[in-house]
Amino acid sequence: MTGPVIDLGELRHGPDPDTVRLPRPPLARQRSLRCALVLLLVLAGLAGSGPLHRREVVTVQAELGADALVSDDLFVLVEPLGRTGQRRITATWLPGGEPAWQVPLPTEGRYWGVAQQGETLLVTGHEVGPDSQGTLTMALDRRTGAYRWQQPGNPAALPDGNILMWSAGSDDQLGTLRGVDPCCGTVRWQVPISPGGEFVFHDGEHGVDRVVVVRLRGSTEVRDATTGAVLARTDLGASGGGSSLSVQLADDLLLTIGGPSATITAYGLDDLRQRWRVPAGEALYASGCGVVICVQTRSGGLRALDTATGRDLWGSDRWGWVWPYAGRLVATTVSSAGPGAEELVVLDPPTGRVLAELGRWELARFALGDPLIGVRRHPDGGLLVAELDVAGGRARMLDVLRDATGDCQALTGRLLCRRRDSAYGLWRLPG
Repeated sequence: MTGPVIDLGELRHGPDPDTVRLPRPPLARQRSLRCALVLLLVLAGLAGSGPLHRREVVTVQAELGADALVSDDLFVLVEPLGRTGQRRITATWLPGGEPAWQVPLPTEGRYWGVAQQGETLLVTGHEVGPDSQGTLTMALDRRTGAYRWQQPGNPAALPDGNILMWSAGSDDQLGTLRGVDPCCGTVRWQVPISPGGEFVFHDGEHGVDRVVVVRLRGSTEVRDATTGAVLARTDLGASGGGSSLSVQLADDLLLTIGGPSATITAYGLDDLRQRWRVPAGEALYASGCGVVICVQTRSGGLRALDTATGRDLWGSDRWGWVWPYAGRLVATTVSSAGPGAEELVVLDPPTGRVLAELGRWELARFALGDPLIGVRRHPDGGLLVAELDVAGGRARMLDVLRDATGDCQALTGRLLCRRRDSAYGLWRLPG
Protein backbone atom coordinates (compact mmCIF):
# COMPACT_ATOMS: atom_id res chain seq x y z
CA MET A 1 0.00 0.00 0.00
CA THR A 2 1.43 3.39 -0.95
CA GLY A 3 1.04 6.71 0.78
CA PRO A 4 -0.47 9.86 -0.69
CA VAL A 5 0.97 11.33 -3.89
CA ILE A 6 0.80 15.12 -4.19
CA ASP A 7 0.14 16.60 -7.63
CA LEU A 8 1.59 20.13 -7.73
CA GLY A 9 0.02 21.22 -10.98
CA GLU A 10 -1.11 24.85 -10.72
CA LEU A 11 -4.74 25.84 -11.11
CA ARG A 12 -5.05 28.43 -13.83
CA HIS A 13 -8.20 30.37 -14.60
CA GLY A 14 -7.02 32.69 -17.37
CA PRO A 15 -4.87 32.68 -20.51
CA ASP A 16 -1.33 31.33 -20.31
CA PRO A 17 1.06 34.28 -19.73
CA ASP A 18 3.29 32.99 -22.53
CA THR A 19 0.54 33.64 -25.06
CA VAL A 20 0.23 37.37 -24.18
CA ARG A 21 2.39 39.67 -26.36
CA LEU A 22 3.44 43.02 -24.94
CA PRO A 23 4.46 46.01 -27.10
CA ARG A 24 8.24 46.71 -27.25
CA PRO A 25 9.16 49.70 -25.04
CA PRO A 26 11.07 52.71 -26.42
CA LEU A 27 14.90 52.38 -26.35
CA ALA A 28 15.32 55.29 -23.94
CA ARG A 29 13.27 53.43 -21.33
CA GLN A 30 14.96 50.01 -21.63
CA ARG A 31 17.55 50.61 -18.84
CA SER A 32 14.93 51.63 -16.26
CA LEU A 33 12.76 48.73 -17.36
CA ARG A 34 15.67 46.28 -16.80
CA CYS A 35 16.08 47.59 -13.25
CA ALA A 36 12.38 47.19 -12.64
CA LEU A 37 12.50 43.64 -13.96
CA VAL A 38 15.36 42.75 -11.59
CA LEU A 39 13.30 44.10 -8.69
CA LEU A 40 10.27 42.10 -9.83
CA LEU A 41 12.35 38.91 -10.01
CA VAL A 42 13.58 39.46 -6.45
CA LEU A 43 10.03 40.02 -5.23
CA ALA A 44 8.87 36.95 -7.13
CA GLY A 45 11.57 34.89 -5.42
CA LEU A 46 10.40 36.09 -2.02
CA ALA A 47 6.79 35.32 -2.91
CA GLY A 48 7.85 31.85 -4.06
CA SER A 49 8.99 31.01 -0.58
CA GLY A 50 5.36 31.34 0.64
CA PRO A 51 2.37 29.11 -0.14
CA LEU A 52 1.26 28.73 -3.77
CA HIS A 53 -2.26 28.04 -5.05
CA ARG A 54 -1.78 24.40 -6.06
CA ARG A 55 -4.03 21.41 -6.41
CA GLU A 56 -3.41 18.62 -3.93
CA VAL A 57 -4.36 15.12 -5.00
CA VAL A 58 -4.29 12.09 -2.74
CA THR A 59 -3.71 8.96 -4.82
CA VAL A 60 -4.42 5.41 -3.68
CA GLN A 61 -3.09 2.64 -5.93
CA ALA A 62 -5.68 0.08 -7.06
CA GLU A 63 -5.72 -2.80 -9.50
CA LEU A 64 -8.37 -3.23 -12.16
CA GLY A 65 -11.28 -5.19 -10.75
CA ALA A 66 -10.92 -3.79 -7.23
CA ASP A 67 -14.08 -2.70 -5.40
CA ALA A 68 -13.71 0.84 -4.00
CA LEU A 69 -15.99 1.89 -1.15
CA VAL A 70 -16.08 5.09 0.94
CA SER A 71 -17.54 5.66 4.39
CA ASP A 72 -17.03 9.12 5.91
CA ASP A 73 -13.28 9.51 6.44
CA LEU A 74 -12.35 5.95 5.45
CA PHE A 75 -11.54 4.78 1.91
CA VAL A 76 -11.88 0.99 1.66
CA LEU A 77 -10.44 -1.00 -1.23
CA VAL A 78 -11.36 -4.66 -1.74
CA GLU A 79 -8.56 -6.08 -3.86
CA PRO A 80 -9.30 -8.48 -6.74
CA LEU A 81 -8.53 -12.18 -6.41
CA GLY A 82 -4.75 -12.63 -6.60
CA ARG A 83 -2.35 -15.52 -6.94
CA THR A 84 -2.76 -16.42 -3.28
CA GLY A 85 -6.45 -17.16 -3.82
CA GLN A 86 -7.48 -14.78 -1.04
CA ARG A 87 -8.65 -11.18 -1.30
CA ARG A 88 -7.69 -8.38 1.09
CA ILE A 89 -9.32 -5.19 2.35
CA THR A 90 -7.08 -2.14 2.45
CA ALA A 91 -8.25 0.97 4.31
CA THR A 92 -6.94 4.53 3.94
CA TRP A 93 -7.78 7.58 6.03
CA LEU A 94 -9.24 10.56 4.20
CA PRO A 95 -8.56 13.30 3.34
CA GLY A 96 -4.82 12.88 3.94
CA GLY A 97 -4.32 9.41 2.50
CA GLU A 98 -2.58 7.91 5.53
CA PRO A 99 -2.58 4.07 5.64
CA ALA A 100 -5.15 2.75 8.14
CA TRP A 101 -5.04 -1.05 8.04
CA GLN A 102 -5.03 -4.11 5.78
CA VAL A 103 -6.71 -7.44 6.55
CA PRO A 104 -7.52 -10.64 4.59
CA LEU A 105 -11.13 -11.35 3.67
CA PRO A 106 -12.62 -14.37 5.45
CA THR A 107 -15.03 -15.05 2.54
CA GLU A 108 -14.88 -14.67 -1.21
CA GLY A 109 -17.46 -12.59 -3.01
CA ARG A 110 -18.30 -9.46 -4.94
CA TYR A 111 -18.61 -6.48 -2.60
CA TRP A 112 -20.67 -3.41 -3.40
CA GLY A 113 -21.54 -1.58 -0.19
CA VAL A 114 -19.91 -0.17 2.92
CA ALA A 115 -21.47 1.64 5.86
CA GLN A 116 -20.62 2.38 9.44
CA GLN A 117 -22.55 2.35 12.68
CA GLY A 118 -20.53 3.83 15.51
CA GLU A 119 -17.09 2.20 15.45
CA THR A 120 -18.28 -0.77 13.36
CA LEU A 121 -17.61 -0.94 9.62
CA LEU A 122 -20.12 -3.01 7.65
CA VAL A 123 -18.99 -4.46 4.31
CA THR A 124 -21.71 -6.10 2.19
CA GLY A 125 -21.41 -8.32 -0.85
CA HIS A 126 -22.53 -11.53 -2.49
CA GLU A 127 -20.71 -14.64 -1.30
CA VAL A 128 -19.52 -17.11 -3.93
CA GLY A 129 -18.72 -20.81 -3.68
CA PRO A 130 -20.56 -24.12 -3.23
CA ASP A 131 -21.75 -23.21 0.29
CA SER A 132 -22.74 -19.64 -0.56
CA GLN A 133 -25.33 -17.95 1.67
CA GLY A 134 -26.02 -15.28 -0.97
CA THR A 135 -25.82 -11.72 0.33
CA LEU A 136 -23.48 -11.46 3.31
CA THR A 137 -22.45 -8.61 5.62
CA MET A 138 -19.18 -8.59 7.56
CA ALA A 139 -18.58 -6.37 10.58
CA LEU A 140 -15.06 -5.02 11.17
CA ASP A 141 -13.58 -2.61 13.68
CA ARG A 142 -13.26 0.56 11.62
CA ARG A 143 -10.12 1.70 13.48
CA THR A 144 -8.13 -1.52 13.23
CA GLY A 145 -9.92 -3.73 10.69
CA ALA A 146 -10.29 -6.49 13.29
CA TYR A 147 -12.98 -9.04 12.37
CA ARG A 148 -16.08 -8.95 14.61
CA TRP A 149 -18.84 -11.05 13.03
CA GLN A 150 -20.69 -11.87 9.83
CA GLN A 151 -24.33 -12.61 9.06
CA PRO A 152 -26.41 -13.25 5.93
CA GLY A 153 -28.33 -10.27 4.60
CA ASN A 154 -28.06 -6.49 4.16
CA PRO A 155 -27.64 -3.86 6.91
CA ALA A 156 -29.43 -0.57 7.60
CA ALA A 157 -28.80 1.92 10.40
CA LEU A 158 -31.28 2.26 13.28
CA PRO A 159 -31.82 5.47 15.29
CA ASP A 160 -30.68 3.86 18.57
CA GLY A 161 -27.25 2.88 17.20
CA ASN A 162 -28.13 -0.74 16.44
CA ILE A 163 -28.40 -2.35 12.99
CA LEU A 164 -31.38 -3.65 11.06
CA MET A 165 -30.35 -6.78 9.15
CA TRP A 166 -32.68 -8.04 6.45
CA SER A 167 -32.73 -11.05 4.19
CA ALA A 168 -35.23 -11.22 1.35
CA GLY A 169 -37.14 -14.47 1.02
CA SER A 170 -38.44 -16.22 -2.07
CA ASP A 171 -41.51 -18.22 -3.06
CA ASP A 172 -40.24 -21.21 -1.06
CA GLN A 173 -37.87 -19.66 1.47
CA LEU A 174 -38.38 -17.48 4.54
CA GLY A 175 -37.00 -13.97 4.77
CA THR A 176 -36.05 -12.34 8.07
CA LEU A 177 -35.83 -8.96 9.76
CA ARG A 178 -33.40 -8.73 12.70
CA GLY A 179 -32.37 -6.00 15.10
CA VAL A 180 -28.65 -6.59 15.74
CA ASP A 181 -26.12 -5.14 18.19
CA PRO A 182 -23.19 -3.83 16.08
CA CYS A 183 -20.53 -4.75 18.63
CA CYS A 184 -20.96 -8.51 18.50
CA GLY A 185 -23.89 -9.36 16.18
CA THR A 186 -26.27 -10.31 19.00
CA VAL A 187 -29.88 -10.50 17.74
CA ARG A 188 -32.14 -8.22 19.82
CA TRP A 189 -35.39 -9.06 17.99
CA GLN A 190 -36.39 -11.04 14.93
CA VAL A 191 -39.43 -11.27 12.64
CA PRO A 192 -39.77 -14.05 10.01
CA ILE A 193 -41.20 -13.14 6.61
CA SER A 194 -43.27 -15.93 5.05
CA PRO A 195 -42.55 -17.03 1.47
CA GLY A 196 -43.94 -14.49 -1.02
CA GLY A 197 -44.04 -11.74 1.61
CA GLU A 198 -42.14 -8.48 1.43
CA PHE A 199 -41.10 -5.52 3.55
CA VAL A 200 -40.51 -1.81 2.94
CA PHE A 201 -38.41 0.58 5.03
CA HIS A 202 -39.27 4.13 6.05
CA ASP A 203 -36.20 6.32 6.55
CA GLY A 204 -36.24 8.81 9.41
CA GLU A 205 -33.73 11.51 10.24
CA HIS A 206 -31.29 9.13 11.96
CA GLY A 207 -31.95 5.83 10.19
CA VAL A 208 -34.81 3.44 9.47
CA ASP A 209 -37.59 4.20 11.97
CA ARG A 210 -40.45 2.01 10.67
CA VAL A 211 -40.79 -1.20 8.69
CA VAL A 212 -43.89 -2.24 6.74
CA VAL A 213 -44.28 -6.03 6.63
CA VAL A 214 -46.61 -7.31 3.89
CA ARG A 215 -47.57 -10.98 3.85
CA LEU A 216 -49.02 -12.94 0.97
CA ARG A 217 -51.87 -14.06 3.21
CA GLY A 218 -52.89 -12.14 6.29
CA SER A 219 -52.56 -8.61 7.58
CA THR A 220 -50.05 -5.89 6.80
CA GLU A 221 -48.11 -4.51 9.77
CA VAL A 222 -46.19 -1.34 10.50
CA ARG A 223 -43.45 -2.13 13.02
CA ASP A 224 -41.09 0.02 15.07
CA ALA A 225 -37.69 -0.64 13.51
CA THR A 226 -35.86 -0.19 16.82
CA THR A 227 -37.88 -2.71 18.84
CA GLY A 228 -39.80 -4.75 16.26
CA ALA A 229 -43.08 -3.90 18.02
CA VAL A 230 -46.29 -3.68 15.94
CA LEU A 231 -47.54 -0.08 15.65
CA ALA A 232 -50.48 -0.62 13.25
CA ARG A 233 -52.11 -3.55 11.47
CA THR A 234 -54.73 -3.92 8.72
CA ASP A 235 -55.84 -6.18 5.89
CA LEU A 236 -55.03 -4.64 2.51
CA GLY A 237 -57.27 -7.12 0.69
CA ALA A 238 -56.85 -10.36 -1.19
CA SER A 239 -53.40 -11.09 -2.65
CA GLY A 240 -51.72 -8.48 -0.46
CA GLY A 241 -48.02 -8.54 -1.29
CA GLY A 242 -48.64 -10.87 -4.25
CA SER A 243 -47.84 -10.27 -7.89
CA SER A 244 -51.06 -8.34 -8.51
CA LEU A 245 -50.55 -5.80 -5.73
CA SER A 246 -47.42 -3.71 -5.17
CA VAL A 247 -46.85 -2.03 -1.80
CA GLN A 248 -44.65 1.08 -1.68
CA LEU A 249 -43.91 4.09 0.52
CA ALA A 250 -44.10 7.74 -0.45
CA ASP A 251 -42.99 9.83 2.52
CA ASP A 252 -45.62 9.20 5.26
CA LEU A 253 -48.07 7.37 2.99
CA LEU A 254 -48.29 3.65 2.27
CA LEU A 255 -49.41 3.08 -1.32
CA THR A 256 -50.80 -0.04 -2.94
CA ILE A 257 -50.76 -0.23 -6.74
CA GLY A 258 -52.87 -2.70 -8.72
CA GLY A 259 -54.91 -5.43 -7.12
CA PRO A 260 -58.38 -6.61 -8.22
CA SER A 261 -59.66 -3.02 -8.50
CA ALA A 262 -56.60 -1.74 -10.42
CA THR A 263 -56.21 1.34 -8.22
CA ILE A 264 -53.62 3.37 -6.36
CA THR A 265 -54.74 3.44 -2.72
CA ALA A 266 -53.07 5.60 -0.08
CA TYR A 267 -53.00 4.79 3.65
CA GLY A 268 -51.54 6.83 6.49
CA LEU A 269 -48.37 5.16 7.69
CA ASP A 270 -49.12 5.88 11.35
CA ASP A 271 -52.54 4.21 11.51
CA LEU A 272 -53.00 2.47 8.12
CA ARG A 273 -56.33 4.26 7.56
CA GLN A 274 -57.28 4.82 3.95
CA ARG A 275 -56.77 8.41 2.73
CA TRP A 276 -57.74 8.22 -0.96
CA ARG A 277 -58.08 5.92 -3.96
CA VAL A 278 -57.61 6.69 -7.68
CA PRO A 279 -57.41 4.58 -10.88
CA ALA A 280 -53.96 3.08 -11.34
CA GLY A 281 -53.86 3.20 -15.14
CA GLU A 282 -50.34 2.14 -16.21
CA ALA A 283 -48.80 2.96 -12.82
CA LEU A 284 -45.78 0.80 -12.02
CA TYR A 285 -43.83 2.49 -9.26
CA ALA A 286 -44.46 5.43 -6.90
CA SER A 287 -42.15 7.52 -4.74
CA GLY A 288 -42.31 10.63 -2.61
CA CYS A 289 -41.33 13.82 -4.47
CA GLY A 290 -41.88 16.44 -1.81
CA VAL A 291 -45.25 18.10 -2.34
CA VAL A 292 -46.25 15.54 -5.00
CA ILE A 293 -46.09 11.80 -5.54
CA CYS A 294 -44.11 10.71 -8.59
CA VAL A 295 -45.55 7.69 -10.41
CA GLN A 296 -43.56 5.90 -13.11
CA THR A 297 -45.72 4.18 -15.73
CA ARG A 298 -45.22 0.94 -17.62
CA SER A 299 -44.83 2.86 -20.88
CA GLY A 300 -41.99 4.95 -19.43
CA GLY A 301 -44.00 8.07 -18.63
CA LEU A 302 -44.32 10.06 -15.43
CA ARG A 303 -47.43 11.12 -13.46
CA ALA A 304 -47.47 13.60 -10.59
CA LEU A 305 -50.24 13.12 -8.01
CA ASP A 306 -51.42 15.48 -5.30
CA THR A 307 -50.27 14.06 -1.95
CA ALA A 308 -53.46 15.02 -0.11
CA THR A 309 -56.06 13.80 -2.64
CA GLY A 310 -54.32 11.59 -5.23
CA ARG A 311 -55.56 13.92 -7.99
CA ASP A 312 -53.51 13.95 -11.20
CA LEU A 313 -51.60 17.24 -11.41
CA TRP A 314 -49.61 16.67 -14.58
CA GLY A 315 -48.03 13.96 -16.69
CA SER A 316 -45.26 13.66 -19.27
CA ASP A 317 -43.48 11.04 -21.34
CA ARG A 318 -40.33 13.21 -21.66
CA TRP A 319 -38.72 12.33 -18.34
CA GLY A 320 -36.92 9.14 -17.34
CA TRP A 321 -35.72 9.21 -13.73
CA VAL A 322 -36.90 11.96 -11.40
CA TRP A 323 -36.10 12.78 -7.77
CA PRO A 324 -36.71 15.68 -5.33
CA TYR A 325 -33.90 18.06 -4.47
CA ALA A 326 -33.88 21.51 -2.83
CA GLY A 327 -37.68 21.84 -3.08
CA ARG A 328 -37.73 21.05 -6.80
CA LEU A 329 -37.52 18.00 -9.05
CA VAL A 330 -34.45 16.93 -11.01
CA ALA A 331 -35.25 14.77 -14.05
CA THR A 332 -33.37 13.02 -16.81
CA THR A 333 -34.70 13.14 -20.36
CA VAL A 334 -35.88 9.88 -21.89
CA SER A 335 -33.91 10.59 -25.08
CA SER A 336 -30.63 10.63 -23.13
CA ALA A 337 -31.33 7.57 -20.95
CA GLY A 338 -28.51 5.06 -20.68
CA PRO A 339 -25.04 4.69 -19.18
CA GLY A 340 -22.87 7.79 -18.82
CA ALA A 341 -23.92 11.43 -18.99
CA GLU A 342 -27.60 12.35 -19.35
CA GLU A 343 -29.50 15.57 -19.99
CA LEU A 344 -30.72 16.99 -16.67
CA VAL A 345 -33.57 19.45 -16.16
CA VAL A 346 -35.19 21.14 -13.15
CA LEU A 347 -38.97 20.89 -12.83
CA ASP A 348 -41.56 22.74 -10.76
CA PRO A 349 -43.24 19.96 -8.70
CA PRO A 350 -46.89 21.21 -8.71
CA THR A 351 -47.00 22.06 -12.44
CA GLY A 352 -44.25 20.03 -14.15
CA ARG A 353 -43.00 23.21 -15.82
CA VAL A 354 -39.33 23.19 -16.87
CA LEU A 355 -37.53 25.76 -14.73
CA ALA A 356 -33.99 25.19 -15.98
CA GLU A 357 -31.83 23.00 -18.19
CA LEU A 358 -28.61 21.96 -16.48
CA GLY A 359 -26.98 20.29 -19.48
CA ARG A 360 -25.56 16.83 -20.02
CA TRP A 361 -23.88 15.39 -16.92
CA GLU A 362 -23.07 12.16 -15.16
CA LEU A 363 -23.85 12.50 -11.47
CA ALA A 364 -21.18 11.59 -8.94
CA ARG A 365 -22.52 9.41 -6.13
CA PHE A 366 -23.54 11.58 -3.21
CA ALA A 367 -25.02 11.42 0.28
CA LEU A 368 -28.46 12.83 1.03
CA GLY A 369 -28.28 16.61 1.46
CA ASP A 370 -24.85 17.02 -0.17
CA PRO A 371 -24.33 19.23 -3.26
CA LEU A 372 -24.97 17.63 -6.65
CA ILE A 373 -21.69 17.22 -8.53
CA GLY A 374 -21.77 16.47 -12.25
CA VAL A 375 -18.89 15.30 -14.46
CA ARG A 376 -18.47 14.83 -18.17
CA ARG A 377 -15.63 14.11 -20.59
CA HIS A 378 -13.47 17.10 -21.50
CA PRO A 379 -12.50 17.39 -25.22
CA ASP A 380 -8.81 17.63 -24.29
CA GLY A 381 -8.95 14.69 -21.88
CA GLY A 382 -9.97 14.25 -18.27
CA LEU A 383 -13.23 15.29 -16.65
CA LEU A 384 -15.01 18.62 -16.49
CA VAL A 385 -16.51 19.04 -12.99
CA ALA A 386 -19.46 21.26 -12.07
CA GLU A 387 -21.72 21.86 -9.09
CA LEU A 388 -25.34 21.56 -10.22
CA ASP A 389 -27.18 24.44 -8.55
CA VAL A 390 -30.79 23.22 -8.59
CA ALA A 391 -32.22 26.25 -6.78
CA GLY A 392 -30.39 28.67 -9.09
CA GLY A 393 -31.01 26.56 -12.19
CA ARG A 394 -27.42 26.51 -13.45
CA ALA A 395 -24.27 24.43 -13.63
CA ARG A 396 -21.33 26.16 -11.90
CA MET A 397 -18.03 25.03 -13.41
CA LEU A 398 -15.51 24.01 -10.76
CA ASP A 399 -12.49 22.35 -12.33
CA VAL A 400 -10.97 20.15 -15.02
CA LEU A 401 -9.36 16.98 -13.65
CA ARG A 402 -6.89 15.94 -16.35
CA ASP A 403 -6.06 12.51 -14.89
CA ALA A 404 -9.61 11.47 -13.93
CA THR A 405 -11.62 9.02 -16.02
CA GLY A 406 -14.88 8.47 -14.08
CA ASP A 407 -16.47 6.31 -11.37
CA CYS A 408 -16.70 9.39 -9.15
CA GLN A 409 -18.08 9.86 -5.64
CA ALA A 410 -18.71 13.29 -4.12
CA LEU A 411 -17.46 13.84 -0.57
CA THR A 412 -17.55 17.02 1.49
CA GLY A 413 -15.48 19.52 -0.52
CA ARG A 414 -13.72 16.73 -2.42
CA LEU A 415 -14.24 14.38 -5.35
CA LEU A 416 -13.02 10.79 -5.54
CA CYS A 417 -12.56 9.40 -9.08
CA ARG A 418 -10.76 6.63 -10.89
CA ARG A 419 -7.56 7.77 -12.67
CA ARG A 420 -6.08 6.75 -16.01
CA ASP A 421 -3.57 4.47 -14.30
CA SER A 422 -6.46 2.58 -12.55
CA ALA A 423 -5.59 4.19 -9.20
CA TYR A 424 -8.09 6.40 -7.34
CA GLY A 425 -7.50 10.11 -6.83
CA LEU A 426 -9.09 12.42 -4.27
CA TRP A 427 -9.27 16.01 -5.52
CA ARG A 428 -10.13 19.04 -3.40
CA LEU A 429 -12.87 21.03 -5.10
CA PRO A 430 -12.71 24.84 -5.29
CA GLY A 431 -15.16 26.62 -2.97
